[in-house]
Amino acid sequence: MSGEEKDEDSRQGIQSIEVGVPLLRVLADHGAPMMLRDLAREAGMPAAKAHRYLVSFVRTGLVTQDPNSGRYDLGHFALDLGLASLARLDAVRVATPVLDALGDEIGETVALAVWGNMGPTIVRWVDSKRPITVNLRTGAVMPLLHSAIGLCFVAFFDSPLLQRRIEEDLEINARGEDPRAPMTRDQLDALTAEAREHGMSRVVGALIPGINAFCAPVFNHDGQMALAITGLGPAGLLPPNWNGPAAKAIRAAAQTISRQLGWRGPAARDGK
Repeated sequence: MSGEEKDEDSRQGIQSIEVGVPLLRVLADHGAPMMLRDLAREAGMPAAKAHRYLVSFVRTGLVTQDPNSGRYDLGHFALDLGLASLARLDAVRVATPVLDALGDEIGETVALAVWGNMGPTIVRWVDSKRPITVNLRTGAVMPLLHSAIGLCFVAFFDSPLLQRRIEEDLEINARGEDPRAPMTRDQLDALTAEAREHGMSRVVGALIPGINAFCAPVFNHDGQMALAITGLGPAGLLPPNWNGPAAKAIRAAAQTISRQLGWRGPAARDGK
């Protein structure tokens, strides 16, 4: 046998495992115990065949069956596997290839941010291929109330510290020291309501004149905001259209990362 044939053999898997896995996927996606007939139908296989796989899955702990109702659900071993996988996840590491692909897709500068001790903090920055005058880099802490990243955290992040920061910034803004930022709670509420409606935040030249930005939240398996992913560029190249190609791409990238982090919420809405 040639080396090439050996390599091909080494890539051959166990077909029966691959055939049975859709049953586990259906249980994971369904979110509740299922009857055999419904489970088999969703997995696209005959009930008798599905039952044989489920017997083995029950024996291994991947699936459990309620003795009273007969319904099937994920078992303790499936939970152990899920928790072990989540413990190994690093959100920034998971997001980095998606961020790089987003930069290539929209042709603009992109970045990742997390909530840090000082507020929304950029942890990954990828410049566009064309020059853009933006004095921001990794480690920069973004303004909370008039940057796309900051407004994204205001709209989607849940933290007592965040709420204290919002109140402090509104008090400062009420003195009129920075006309770019919202000065009242009503003004801020309008911006956050708009962000939640479209599934992302937006600023139109508010932070840097002539630069527009969109920012979408990334959620973890608990439904908590873990990251913000943003794209920014010159107004002439990145129009402020909620449903434009760049906005759609940023929302899609955030959803992709969220899914990889275990989030199973509803699909992101398109802008209007």
